[in-house]
Amino acid sequence: MATLMGSESPCTGEKRRNCNGNIVTKFTASKITGRGFSRGTQLPGGLLQERDKRAKWHGIPTVLQRLHESSHPNSDLSQAHSFLKVLSSQLSMEAMSFVTEDRKTAQESTFPNTYTFDLFGGVDLLVEILMRPTLTMQKKKNSMNDDLVKDCLSVLYNCCICTEGVTKNLAVRDDFVLFLFTLMTNKKTFLQTATLIEDILGVKKEMIQLEGIPNLSGLVQSFDQQQLANFCRILSVTISEPDVGNDDKHTLLAKNAQQKHNASPSRAEVNQVTLLNIPGFIERLCKLATRKVSEATGANFLQELEDWYTWLDNALVLDALLQMATEEAEQSSTESSDESSLATSPLRHRLPQSMKIVHEIMYKVEVLYVLCVLLMGRQRNQVHKMLAEFRLIPGLNNLFDKLIWRKYTASNHVVHGQNENCDCSPEISFKIQFLRLLQSFSDHHENKYLLLNSQELNELSAISMKANIPEVEALVNTDRSLVCDGKKGLLTRLLTVMKREPPDSSFRFWQARAVESFLRGATSYADQMFLLKRGLLEHILFCIIDSGCTSRDVLQSYFDLLGELMKFNIDAFKRFNKYVNTPEKFQIFLTQINSSLVDSNMLVRCIVLSLDRFESQTEDVKVVEVLSECCLLSYMARVENRLSFLFRLINIINVQTLTQENVSCLNTSLVVLMLARRKAKLPFYLNALREKEYAERYPGCLLNNFHNLLRFWQRHYLNKDKDSTCLENSSCIPFSYWKETVSVLLGSDRTSLCAIASYIDEPYMDLDKDLLED
Repeated sequence: MATLMGSESPCTGEKRRNCNGNIVTKFTASKITGRGFSRGTQLPGGLLQERDKRAKWHGIPTVLQRLHESSHPNSDLSQAHSFLKVLSSQLSMEAMSFVTEDRKTAQESTFPNTYTFDLFGGVDLLVEILMRPTLTMQKKKNSMNDDLVKDCLSVLYNCCICTEGVTKNLAVRDDFVLFLFTLMTNKKTFLQTATLIEDILGVKKEMIQLEGIPNLSGLVQSFDQQQLANFCRILSVTISEPDVGNDDKHTLLAKNAQQKHNASPSRAEVNQVTLLNIPGFIERLCKLATRKVSEATGANFLQELEDWYTWLDNALVLDALLQMATEEAEQSSTESSDESSLATSPLRHRLPQSMKIVHEIMYKVEVLYVLCVLLMGRQRNQVHKMLAEFRLIPGLNNLFDKLIWRKYTASNHVVHGQNENCDCSPEISFKIQFLRLLQSFSDHHENKYLLLNSQELNELSAISMKANIPEVEALVNTDRSLVCDGKKGLLTRLLTVMKREPPDSSFRFWQARAVESFLRGATSYADQMFLLKRGLLEHILFCIIDSGCTSRDVLQSYFDLLGELMKFNIDAFKRFNKYVNTPEKFQIFLTQINSSLVDSNMLVRCIVLSLDRFESQTEDVKVVEVLSECCLLSYMARVENRLSFLFRLINIINVQTLTQENVSCLNTSLVVLMLARRKAKLPFYLNALREKEYAERYPGCLLNNFHNLLRFWQRHYLNKDKDSTCLENSSCIPFSYWKETVSVLLGSDRTSLCAIASYIDEPYMDLDKDLLED
């Protein structure tokens, strides 16, 4: 605290030398203990003035004292406002420094004025001034001046970003947090209020309950579209499950324990229901997400966009700047042309057009995020119905070329990870949120056909008719008045831009996920052929084999997509063999698969399942031909290769490390053994696992691990809340057979040739006996 105490002291003697420090120490202690001095107004003014210069307080405690004295109840507060302006000017420079210097860690030595303001009770005083009208007993309550409220909120926000602990201290005051929402009814103070609320909710330990906000429905309905978009930024914190930030907590074992402990809906889930009950809420979000924006003109637009992004923090800041630009424009129209250099500068003239585009993009990021979270929640079907009714997908399709994926090439492409909270440009955030929304919208839902136009739906019907197979029920039931307009549907447009992306582009990950979600669920031959005819398989294979792509995220998404595209489709395997037409290419493909089975196991599962089906269709000449020629099917037909995959799939996971990401390895290993059981070869596979253990000199290790994994599988998938249809649809194996096979493998009869226990010698039995015990 050297900056507060000063380097010199008029006091003499060791005890006197620390007199300034004693004041600081006492204030700091009072904040912790709640005893003693709590604010500068409790100290004699003379003492504050005497110590001010030496301690480098810059008169802040004295001004705070005057602010307190002039802000008593029933005063007109005009004098208090003048004192607040003095303080605001001192603090705003530090806040601007903080924002422009990449938000370095807040500490008193970096921002002494803000620290001093908080130390001497300034934050508490402003909260008291703001909330005073709600505490008075008088029937006629004096309304505060809007400018005073705005300045109070701005100073509080400056303190939050510059001084550590201020935001957390405000966050624990539920009365103040709920009070802030009432200030959002005033358009003049909306921006400042929204900015402060967003900062506070970001650090609040307990998620706020939206139903506790006074007249929330009326509040939301009173917002204009601009306010509603900014409100979505706040809502995103209240409807998303908090990220615990610890990998151990993301294990399925921990998640299941947490769900068992918290049987009731989470606060986030309750908040989602609260929002859905607000009349017209979803409809307005759909309008926001799909409204058009003026196209930018001029070749330098993209450079302007990046220039602005380097220092604009969020949509709220953009709103403030747009408001300033509007006010300046109004003012300059009444002033002489030479009065203000800013009003006539080139920057001033180009500002609104560039900002308008970025502004709209950032709005849509927030809106799409909220819609995406709601789509993944428990009310998914209700949300789906509303999004279809309000024509979200056709609206996004109309924006695709002009706004979402405008035709330009970024000068410096940066690979961004799959974390949606990454610190990336508005353009990148917008595209990723758009792709995440498509993924959530299509995933295991019949509304996925809304991503096509009428002509493309007719094409699917024609494919089914030509193959002499019935049309998918969801396709037949699709309301054609709600599908995409124009020459291309949204899915087709997505495929087009997907092929143009650089090999390691992070967009490839999200694009592949979005297309894969269209295919997920019960396998549809027509859906697969629709995409195969557009060259998707060849594009994926190029990326895996020939493009030099090294991103594990991108490769995983392409493996998963390839698996869904090829599953049970003999035409797809024929196309595969045509593209992978040399031993060198096939070896590269296998190397990519083997480099990370966690990433590629869904493709391995697809190949195993497809091979099993094709081997039962030997009366079909086309199938027999492909079976004999396809290098991929021939490779998987060799039992030693299937066993090799099985060994590694079991070995790379255990109960303690199972996550949503790698549990698929367990299910893929089960698929291999279920198909073996169908052919009465399960004992052969289990004995092979036993021999592998002894060859590796770890007897019992592999089988005990698998035994524990299957015990966990029973607890996890036989839970009444678990949806088993995903396993059934993806494999075309009845879930009853999954359960039955697991029970057989876990049988306790050591004479059974299909029980794991029969293949573990007694000394090595149950290495992890109590692993699953509560």
